[in-house]
Amino acid sequence: HYLNSIGRADIGLDIELHKKMPIGSGLGSSSASTVAGLFAIKTLLGDDTDPIKLLPFAMKGEEMACGHGHADNVAPALLGGFVLIRSYEPLDVVRLPHPEGLYCAIVFPDVDVPTREARQIIRNKIFMKDAVTQWGNIAGLVSGLFMQDIDLIGRSMKDILVEPVRSMLIPDFYKMREIAMESGAVSFGISGSGPSVFAFTRDEATAKMITQKLQQHLTGIKIGSNGYVSTINDAGPKVIG
Repeated sequence: HYLNSIGRADIGLDIELHKKMPIGSGLGSSSASTVAGLFAIKTLLGDDTDPIKLLPFAMKGEEMACGHGHADNVAPALLGGFVLIRSYEPLDVVRLPHPEGLYCAIVFPDVDVPTREARQIIRNKIFMKDAVTQWGNIAGLVSGLFMQDIDLIGRSMKDILVEPVRSMLIPDFYKMREIAMESGAVSFGISGSGPSVFAFTRDEATAKMITQKLQQHLTGIKIGSNGYVSTINDAGPKVIG
Protein backbone atom coordinates (compact mmCIF):
# COMPACT_ATOMS: atom_id res chain seq x y z
CA HIS A 1 0.00 0.00 0.00
CA TYR A 2 2.76 2.44 0.92
CA LEU A 3 4.81 1.68 -2.22
CA ASN A 4 1.71 2.22 -4.35
CA SER A 5 1.10 5.58 -2.68
CA ILE A 6 4.55 6.89 -3.65
CA GLY A 7 4.50 5.41 -7.15
CA ARG A 8 7.04 2.67 -6.47
CA ALA A 9 4.92 -0.43 -6.92
CA ASP A 10 7.54 -1.58 -9.43
CA ILE A 11 9.97 -2.66 -6.69
CA GLY A 12 10.02 -5.37 -4.05
CA LEU A 13 11.89 -5.45 -0.77
CA ASP A 14 13.16 -8.11 1.63
CA ILE A 15 13.39 -6.98 5.25
CA GLU A 16 15.35 -8.71 8.01
CA LEU A 17 14.03 -7.75 11.42
CA HIS A 18 16.09 -8.05 14.59
CA LYS A 19 13.38 -7.80 17.20
CA LYS A 20 14.70 -6.97 20.65
CA MET A 21 11.33 -7.20 22.34
CA PRO A 22 9.19 -10.25 23.13
CA ILE A 23 6.16 -11.23 21.06
CA GLY A 24 2.78 -11.33 22.83
CA SER A 25 4.04 -9.14 25.65
CA GLY A 26 1.57 -6.27 25.60
CA LEU A 27 4.44 -3.95 24.66
CA GLY A 28 3.24 -3.26 21.13
CA SER A 29 5.84 -5.42 19.41
CA SER A 30 3.73 -5.83 16.26
CA SER A 31 3.37 -2.05 16.03
CA ALA A 32 7.09 -1.56 16.55
CA SER A 33 7.79 -3.99 13.71
CA THR A 34 5.31 -2.29 11.40
CA VAL A 35 6.66 1.20 12.09
CA ALA A 36 10.28 0.03 11.83
CA GLY A 37 9.59 -1.54 8.44
CA LEU A 38 7.78 1.51 7.11
CA PHE A 39 10.43 3.91 8.38
CA ALA A 40 13.24 1.78 6.95
CA ILE A 41 11.64 1.69 3.50
CA LYS A 42 10.87 5.42 3.63
CA THR A 43 14.48 6.17 4.55
CA LEU A 44 15.92 3.78 1.96
CA LEU A 45 13.90 5.36 -0.84
CA GLY A 46 14.63 8.91 0.29
CA ASP A 47 10.93 9.66 0.71
CA ASP A 48 10.33 12.90 2.64
CA THR A 49 6.68 12.14 3.43
CA ASP A 50 5.55 13.59 6.76
CA PRO A 51 5.52 10.69 9.29
CA ILE A 52 1.88 11.40 10.18
CA LYS A 53 0.93 10.45 6.61
CA LEU A 54 2.42 7.00 7.17
CA LEU A 55 -0.08 6.29 9.94
CA PRO A 56 -2.80 4.69 7.74
CA PHE A 57 -0.21 2.28 6.32
CA ALA A 58 1.03 1.44 9.82
CA MET A 59 -2.56 0.76 10.88
CA LYS A 60 -2.91 -1.62 7.93
CA GLY A 61 0.14 -3.53 9.14
CA GLU A 62 -1.33 -3.70 12.64
CA GLU A 63 -4.52 -5.13 11.18
CA MET A 64 -2.56 -7.87 9.43
CA ALA A 65 -0.66 -8.67 12.64
CA CYS A 66 -3.47 -8.78 15.19
CA GLY A 67 -6.75 -8.55 13.32
CA HIS A 68 -7.65 -4.94 14.13
CA GLY A 69 -6.14 -1.86 12.51
CA HIS A 70 -6.18 0.46 15.52
CA ALA A 71 -3.71 3.31 16.01
CA ASP A 72 -3.23 2.98 19.78
CA ASN A 73 0.29 1.60 19.43
CA VAL A 74 1.44 2.50 15.93
CA ALA A 75 0.71 6.22 16.39
CA PRO A 76 3.02 6.75 19.40
CA ALA A 77 5.60 4.38 17.88
CA LEU A 78 5.59 6.47 14.71
CA LEU A 79 5.28 9.95 16.20
CA GLY A 80 6.90 9.47 19.61
CA GLY A 81 5.65 10.48 23.05
CA PHE A 82 2.05 10.44 24.25
CA VAL A 83 -0.58 10.40 21.50
CA LEU A 84 -4.34 10.88 21.78
CA ILE A 85 -6.50 9.13 19.18
CA ARG A 86 -9.40 11.58 19.08
CA SER A 87 -11.21 9.99 16.14
CA TYR A 88 -10.88 7.24 13.53
CA GLU A 89 -13.44 8.55 11.04
CA PRO A 90 -11.90 10.87 10.11
CA LEU A 91 -8.53 9.86 11.56
CA ASP A 92 -7.44 12.55 14.02
CA VAL A 93 -4.43 12.10 16.30
CA VAL A 94 -2.97 14.63 18.72
CA ARG A 95 0.50 14.58 20.27
CA LEU A 96 0.46 15.46 23.96
CA PRO A 97 3.21 17.05 26.07
CA HIS A 98 4.45 15.44 29.27
CA PRO A 99 6.49 16.38 32.34
CA GLU A 100 10.26 16.30 32.04
CA GLY A 101 11.95 13.52 33.96
CA LEU A 102 9.07 11.06 33.72
CA TYR A 103 10.35 7.47 33.69
CA CYS A 104 8.64 4.19 32.94
CA ALA A 105 9.40 0.88 34.66
CA ILE A 106 8.17 -2.17 32.73
CA VAL A 107 8.12 -5.81 33.76
CA PHE A 108 7.17 -8.60 31.36
CA PRO A 109 6.19 -11.77 33.28
CA ASP A 110 6.88 -15.02 31.46
CA VAL A 111 3.23 -15.99 31.08
CA ASP A 112 1.15 -16.32 27.93
CA VAL A 113 -1.66 -13.78 27.38
CA PRO A 114 -2.59 -13.79 23.67
CA THR A 115 -3.82 -10.37 22.52
CA ARG A 116 -6.89 -11.80 20.79
CA GLU A 117 -7.92 -13.68 23.95
CA ALA A 118 -7.38 -10.60 26.11
CA ARG A 119 -9.68 -8.62 23.81
CA GLN A 120 -12.40 -11.26 23.79
CA ILE A 121 -12.94 -11.13 27.56
CA ILE A 122 -13.70 -7.38 27.56
CA ARG A 123 -17.32 -6.55 28.33
CA ASN A 124 -19.48 -5.30 25.46
CA LYS A 125 -21.62 -3.13 27.73
CA ILE A 126 -20.73 -0.90 30.68
CA PHE A 127 -22.69 1.01 33.29
CA MET A 128 -23.11 4.75 32.73
CA LYS A 129 -21.61 5.55 36.14
CA ASP A 130 -18.47 3.60 35.21
CA ALA A 131 -18.25 5.39 31.86
CA VAL A 132 -18.52 8.77 33.57
CA THR A 133 -15.75 7.84 36.01
CA GLN A 134 -13.53 6.63 33.17
CA TRP A 135 -14.13 9.77 31.11
CA GLY A 136 -13.18 11.87 34.12
CA ASN A 137 -9.93 9.93 34.50
CA ILE A 138 -9.11 10.36 30.80
CA ALA A 139 -9.76 14.10 31.02
CA GLY A 140 -7.63 14.27 34.16
CA LEU A 141 -4.77 12.42 32.47
CA VAL A 142 -4.77 14.73 29.44
CA SER A 143 -4.97 17.78 31.71
CA GLY A 144 -2.15 16.44 33.88
CA LEU A 145 0.07 15.95 30.84
CA PHE A 146 -0.57 19.49 29.59
CA MET A 147 -0.17 21.01 33.06
CA GLN A 148 3.00 18.98 33.77
CA ASP A 149 1.22 17.84 36.96
CA ILE A 150 2.60 14.42 37.88
CA ASP A 151 0.28 14.06 40.89
CA LEU A 152 -2.78 14.64 38.68
CA ILE A 153 -1.43 12.13 36.15
CA GLY A 154 -1.11 9.56 38.93
CA ARG A 155 -4.62 10.20 40.29
CA SER A 156 -6.09 9.91 36.81
CA MET A 157 -4.43 6.68 35.70
CA LYS A 158 -7.15 4.42 37.06
CA ASP A 159 -8.82 2.05 34.60
CA ILE A 160 -12.12 0.73 35.96
CA LEU A 161 -13.35 -0.80 32.69
CA VAL A 162 -10.66 -3.06 31.23
CA GLU A 163 -8.09 -3.58 33.98
CA PRO A 164 -10.42 -5.42 36.42
CA VAL A 165 -11.02 -8.06 33.72
CA ARG A 166 -7.57 -8.38 32.17
CA SER A 167 -5.83 -8.36 35.55
CA MET A 168 -7.24 -11.86 36.10
CA LEU A 169 -4.87 -13.10 33.38
CA ILE A 170 -1.78 -11.69 35.14
CA PRO A 171 -0.48 -13.56 38.21
CA ASP A 172 -0.39 -11.43 41.39
CA PHE A 173 -1.30 -8.25 39.50
CA TYR A 174 -2.67 -6.44 42.55
CA LYS A 175 0.24 -7.52 44.72
CA MET A 176 2.62 -6.09 42.12
CA ARG A 177 0.61 -2.86 42.13
CA GLU A 178 0.93 -2.69 45.91
CA ILE A 179 4.70 -3.20 45.70
CA ALA A 180 5.10 -0.54 43.01
CA MET A 181 2.96 2.11 44.70
CA GLU A 182 4.58 1.56 48.10
CA SER A 183 7.97 1.94 46.39
CA GLY A 184 7.18 5.40 45.03
CA ALA A 185 5.42 4.81 41.72
CA VAL A 186 3.22 7.60 40.38
CA SER A 187 0.87 5.06 38.79
CA PHE A 188 0.68 1.39 37.88
CA GLY A 189 -1.21 -0.50 35.21
CA ILE A 190 -1.33 -3.12 32.47
CA SER A 191 0.67 -2.46 29.33
CA GLY A 192 -1.56 -3.09 26.32
CA SER A 193 -3.37 -6.39 26.70
CA GLY A 194 -0.74 -7.74 29.11
CA PRO A 195 0.93 -9.60 30.62
CA SER A 196 3.45 -6.74 30.89
CA VAL A 197 2.83 -4.19 33.63
CA PHE A 198 4.23 -0.69 33.94
CA ALA A 199 4.74 2.06 36.47
CA PHE A 200 5.46 5.73 35.90
CA THR A 201 8.01 7.28 38.25
CA ARG A 202 9.56 10.69 38.86
CA ASP A 203 13.15 9.51 38.37
CA GLU A 204 15.31 6.72 37.01
CA ALA A 205 16.45 5.38 40.39
CA THR A 206 12.87 4.73 41.52
CA ALA A 207 12.03 3.08 38.20
CA LYS A 208 15.01 0.73 38.53
CA MET A 209 14.14 -0.11 42.14
CA ILE A 210 10.52 -0.91 41.26
CA THR A 211 11.57 -3.07 38.32
CA GLN A 212 13.92 -5.02 40.57
CA LYS A 213 11.31 -5.51 43.31
CA LEU A 214 8.65 -6.69 40.88
CA GLN A 215 11.03 -9.16 39.27
CA GLN A 216 12.06 -10.45 42.69
CA HIS A 217 8.41 -10.98 43.58
CA LEU A 218 7.76 -12.89 40.37
CA THR A 219 10.83 -15.04 40.97
CA GLY A 220 9.39 -15.85 44.40
CA ILE A 221 6.26 -17.30 42.78
CA LYS A 222 8.38 -19.16 40.21
CA ILE A 223 7.69 -16.89 37.24
CA GLY A 224 10.54 -15.57 35.12
CA SER A 225 10.47 -12.02 33.79
CA ASN A 226 12.23 -9.32 31.83
CA GLY A 227 12.55 -5.77 33.11
CA TYR A 228 12.99 -2.50 31.25
CA VAL A 229 13.48 1.12 32.34
CA SER A 230 13.10 4.01 29.94
CA THR A 231 12.40 7.69 29.59
CA ILE A 232 9.61 8.76 27.23
CA ASN A 233 10.75 8.50 23.60
CA ASP A 234 9.67 11.75 21.96
CA ALA A 235 11.51 11.15 18.69
CA GLY A 236 9.77 8.12 17.23
CA PRO A 237 11.86 5.86 14.95
CA LYS A 238 15.39 6.84 13.96
CA VAL A 239 18.36 5.46 12.05
CA ILE A 240 20.98 4.13 14.48
CA GLY A 241 23.59 2.69 12.16
